[in-house]
Amino acid sequence: MWWNYSVICLGKTKSILVSIMLVIALLFTSCGKTVSKAPEDNVVIVEVPKYEKIPVTISDDMEFAEYSAIKTGTAYLYKQSERKVILGRFAPVVAINAGHGTDIDLSIKTLSHPDGSPKVTGGTTKEGEVYSYAVSRGMTFPNGVKEAEVTLLLALYLRDELLDMGYDVLMIREDIDTKLDNIARTVIANNYANIHISLHYDSTDTDKGIFYCSTPSSKKYRKMYPVNQTYELNDLLGDTIVAALATQGEKICGQGKLPMDLTQMSYTKIPSIDLELGDRASVHTPDRLKELASHLATAIYCIPLESFPEVK
Repeated sequence: MWWNYSVICLGKTKSILVSIMLVIALLFTSCGKTVSKAPEDNVVIVEVPKYEKIPVTISDDMEFAEYSAIKTGTAYLYKQSERKVILGRFAPVVAINAGHGTDIDLSIKTLSHPDGSPKVTGGTTKEGEVYSYAVSRGMTFPNGVKEAEVTLLLALYLRDELLDMGYDVLMIREDIDTKLDNIARTVIANNYANIHISLHYDSTDTDKGIFYCSTPSSKKYRKMYPVNQTYELNDLLGDTIVAALATQGEKICGQGKLPMDLTQMSYTKIPSIDLELGDRASVHTPDRLKELASHLATAIYCIPLESFPEVK
């Protein structure tokens, strides 16, 4: 199959087939807008893809909604007037979740797992805890900029890239204080998107590169619903995106993955990843974030759609 990405995660050997897909993706992303010339005055006309911005909220009848403690915020679905066909199938609806960005009392916690079992790895919340922070505030870069601000700007750039390519996009957060905890964000993505990508930066100071949080090896965790229905696709999604980023020259941390028990992956019903795009030492200027958004959009185009459930 063309998505043999196993060696690309190390950045040492490149898969010819994925490289071919990246060339196609780069050509595709340059064609997000149609350019024509008006015959009368030779003026260039750019036809921008049209879309509708639809507010969406969590409702009590959605599965796992009752587990959320902070759910009054609004996400936005950007829906194209016409869905674009990619590789013979309709493009998936991509949920972009700019990590953090909810100003709350950190004493508010939610169940780590829907079955009430304890966390099997550490993280912001320690291993063995039955309750996790509803949503954390994230770290602060050495220059005083908050992680939530950087992930939001990156998410907005990525939104625009994907809209130009013809994707429908679900923006979980578009302001600095969105009243949606991690469970609420996941529930909304479950109901309005086909894949869910959460953007984060790690709290270390080594500029270690990009990785995603993969599924822990715990058999009990992997048997828990809905993890048992999604974890293989979560890891396939993560491996594919990290591989495509590596091929575009992005720095990858180690194997490109780190096992982590996170609320998002414990409640997701669609392919979903937490993508760590660097750490406190990483460059996060607007120009760098625009470049990273472009690389992410190309990586999303490389997702093997035939391996995922049929899009909505």
